[in-house]
Amino acid sequence: MDDKIPARLRASDDDRERVAATIQAAGAEGRLTLEEVEDRLSTVYATRFTDELGELTTDLPRPQPERRPFAREALRSPALRVHLGIVVALAVLLIVRWAVSGAEFFWPAMPMFWLFISVLVHARVRSLRGAARRGRGAPVPY
Repeated sequence: MDDKIPARLRASDDDRERVAATIQAAGAEGRLTLEEVEDRLSTVYATRFTDELGELTTDLPRPQPERRPFAREALRSPALRVHLGIVVALAVLLIVRWAVSGAEFFWPAMPMFWLFISVLVHARVRSLRGAARRGRGAPVPY
């Protein structure tokens, strides 16, 4: 048996689908005309080797990696969830206090604004520290 690695690798269905998605996205962005999209897609599904697939997208920008939503990532922190809970409880108490006091203007607006700003800052700091930790591989003190 010959144990040599083949010079060309056969393309899988997943490989073709990734390239097709890139071409369709480029068409949706207006980078390719409808005819170019159709031509390239027909070529994608007729292609046998991976190097031929790469040639179909060399003039297109690479797709951006999917980013996780900031809020979902930040709320994984138990400390931030506790902070948010305390801020919500304080906001409710401020609103109740305002309603009971009978004041004409809504004075809790400013304290509530700064409470929610503190949550946003906390979430941003957590996010930056997590990104630094993932980037360097070393733990970041909290």
